[in-house]
Amino acid sequence: MWLIPSDPESKLVRKIDFFILSFCCVTYFFNYLDRSNLANAYVSGMKEELAFEGNQFNVINTVFTVGYILGQVPSNLAVTYIRPRFFFPSMILFWGGLTMITAAVHNPQGIMAIRFFLGLAEASTFAGTHYILGSWYSERELGKRSGIFTASGLAGTMFGGFIQTGIHSSLDGAKGLSGWRWLFIIDGLITLPIAIYGLLLFPDTPETTTAPYLTESERALAVSRLSNANRERAPLNLAFLKRMFTTWYWWAFVMLWVIAGETESFSSNSLLALYMKAHPTIHYSVAQLNNYPTGVPAVGIVSTLFWATLTDILRGKRYLVGYFIGVTGVVTSVLILTRFESTATVFGAYYWAGAVYACQATFFAWCNDAMRNQDARQRSVVIASMNMGNNAVNAWWSIIFYSADLAPQFTRGMWAMIACSIALVIWTSGIVWKSARQERRPPSIRAPESSEQQTVKTDEV
Repeated sequence: MWLIPSDPESKLVRKIDFFILSFCCVTYFFNYLDRSNLANAYVSGMKEELAFEGNQFNVINTVFTVGYILGQVPSNLAVTYIRPRFFFPSMILFWGGLTMITAAVHNPQGIMAIRFFLGLAEASTFAGTHYILGSWYSERELGKRSGIFTASGLAGTMFGGFIQTGIHSSLDGAKGLSGWRWLFIIDGLITLPIAIYGLLLFPDTPETTTAPYLTESERALAVSRLSNANRERAPLNLAFLKRMFTTWYWWAFVMLWVIAGETESFSSNSLLALYMKAHPTIHYSVAQLNNYPTGVPAVGIVSTLFWATLTDILRGKRYLVGYFIGVTGVVTSVLILTRFESTATVFGAYYWAGAVYACQATFFAWCNDAMRNQDARQRSVVIASMNMGNNAVNAWWSIIFYSADLAPQFTRGMWAMIACSIALVIWTSGIVWKSARQERRPPSIRAPESSEQQTVKTDEV
């Protein structure tokens, strides 16, 4: 049960739960679907039809990652200038159109160009949603909603392959088009109703909402119930940049997610599947290679929802997840290093490691909580920078520590995981200390503004 204090507030939260979470979760699910369809198309005939050579497939993925990284901060800043119900659907239509255009390409170079702009467009979803959630929900509500949103992406990881396999098998050859081309067409078309839904019913932010399903009193309540939230938006100038990099929030939370994001490496780099494929004594069938690893995101979903709910109940003690993940990373790595001859132990360790996905929801909620009394535009940049920093490291981290040729044991990667887990515990403790010190300061001096930094309440269109 959601912990909501009063009937009018309960009604308001149920409404925004439905319209915000339904749109954001479905968007994120199909964001993952569109992001992963290239690999499915590649093994379903695209490689041969477009005459891929060498590492062109890897280059395309790198090009997408570059676009995704570059789009983080601009996208989250755009949400503070343009109403979200216009911005998000526009980005969805943009990436849906790019996905459909992919069906018409005739060479790998065409896909490279498309995937760069696809990365730019898809950069709007993850960080943008966390900014919106932090604008609507209180400390005792935010974790669960962030957890549900994160779980929708994990669900996309679990079921996306099945969906895309069904599209390919049923439409291969229809109208003279290969199944992999239909895959891009269908994935693109699916985004159209999502965009229309968001345009009509997404509620923007509490201070700018004109949603028809919210009464005037509910709109006022949406603003007043988060009385500690700073809704001002500073202009983008040198004073803004100076404040961004001279306060501790940017450095603390970006580095937190850089470290924590790499504790997800066991899962995000499909190490269980690579271990099974290169197992020294056991030969696994194709079905087993595809099905057994789905247990990892399943554990991730359960862990995400559990910790997100628990930290809400504990009034925002998100740091507990940092300690849990630190222990999980060390123990699972040590088990794989020392008990590698036991297949059951290795499987158990990789499944347990899926629990670290809990850090996505809780750490972004932690940042939202910590920055409630900071300028809203600064909060949007910090959230986007967290995701940008993590993806920038991911671009080379997996190549060094989790390359497929290091299978099945990934000894180098296990030691990297141990180091990241210990670093996460230390960094988490540092943020706890800094946050406690900040809370002990009088409210009037917690976030001093420079005389240059005049803020405005609303400059959205």
